[in-house]
Amino acid sequence: MSTSPRSQAVKRDWGHDETGCTVLHIDMDAFYASCEIARHPELKGKPVIIGTGNRAVVSAASYEARAYGINSAMAVATARRKCPQGIYLPVDMAYYRATSRKIFALIATVTDQIEQVSVDEAYVNVASALLLWHEPTAIARWIRATVHDRFNVTCSVGIATNKLIAKLASTNAKPDGMLLVPASRNAEFIQMLPLRSLPGVGPASAERFRRWGVETVAQLADLSESELVQITGSKIHAHDLLLAAQGRDERKVTPHTPEKSIGAERTFMADTTDVQTVSNLLRRSSEEVAASLRTRGLVARTVTTKLRFDDLSYATKALTLTEPLDSAAVIFPTARKLLFAMLHMAPDVTELPRAVRLAGVSTSGLSPSKTTALQPALDFDVNDEAPALTATPDNGTASADTVRRRQEGSAKGSRTGSTRATTTADLERLRTAEKTLDSIRTRYGKGSIHLGLG
Repeated sequence: MSTSPRSQAVKRDWGHDETGCTVLHIDMDAFYASCEIARHPELKGKPVIIGTGNRAVVSAASYEARAYGINSAMAVATARRKCPQGIYLPVDMAYYRATSRKIFALIATVTDQIEQVSVDEAYVNVASALLLWHEPTAIARWIRATVHDRFNVTCSVGIATNKLIAKLASTNAKPDGMLLVPASRNAEFIQMLPLRSLPGVGPASAERFRRWGVETVAQLADLSESELVQITGSKIHAHDLLLAAQGRDERKVTPHTPEKSIGAERTFMADTTDVQTVSNLLRRSSEEVAASLRTRGLVARTVTTKLRFDDLSYATKALTLTEPLDSAAVIFPTARKLLFAMLHMAPDVTELPRAVRLAGVSTSGLSPSKTTALQPALDFDVNDEAPALTATPDNGTASADTVRRRQEGSAKGSRTGSTRATTTADLERLRTAEKTLDSIRTRYGKGSIHLGLG
């Protein structure tokens, strides 16, 4: 669900010169809601909101629901106040992903130059397909009509010479529209848009620009690069913004884009300020992320801890380690340290200064494990986050005595380990143990067993 600013002024005929306009941006309209309406036709024309539970957020909303001021990331409780008569449905990602795969398999019959950036959005380079189709608009019309006929969902398509203009064109063509921007009109088109339309301009930077009297792309285009550096504090960002304001974008459509990050997060049943509760969730998230890294044959260098507070605001803090990692024994201690650093807390406190609604861990700086030298990082002590070599089943089959002995063993191991720094051998044993647990989870479920990590 796109929340990018739009302008009715640009939703018009810009001309019919398709020369060089080989980039299509395809964006499904209210995709999750459209998928639900497709399998429940009786919902057509009604305000459909994807997201249930007073603690959830809206994942998507039909255009009928948007008329009530409902948008993605809004708290469901707020949405219910705005539209109590709305149809609220749970998220069904398996269904949405399955529909997405079918839609993009259809598009792949035109060309394999598809860069899918989300479940409902992709850039397509149609240059090679023009030998058969002749015109980019012919391809766009066929995609829109065929997707609608076969899947009962609509999509909007932007057609341009580059990815930036194509995406802005599809956004402003919504819903169920198509917009061609000829090469000669790129600068004119983008300079009619509000400043927030530019990638990299969020609320904070928009406010900095406003203090300089800049609220539109046209006003930004009149600034010098040195003035942009003063406003943004970054030469790279200033240069990119200046190119964008001229309608220029050198990025290529890149099929099969490598994953940039792997993460896991969860929402608590109730907001919490308890450090142990948040730490437990970070531990589980760290295990899930580590297992995903190993499954994909990847290692990471950067760990990020994310929090969402009771007022729905976010905070993140990241650390790039000196060595790549794929082990929860390294990810979790790092994530927990970042938690304390983010909130400026001493490591012995038991209460957070703010109530937390969601917490999670992600890793980035990914590279293939087969071609990356892996040496466990040794920049933390186990008396800070004592990794314990204990596996705890979650399926309820262990006896009380067995669980007690394991817990005692874990505590003993932690007390013993707290007098020395973690060694390479320690961490290698933990990595081996985690790999063993991967096979157990594959057979019995990912929640069947966990590695004790302090």
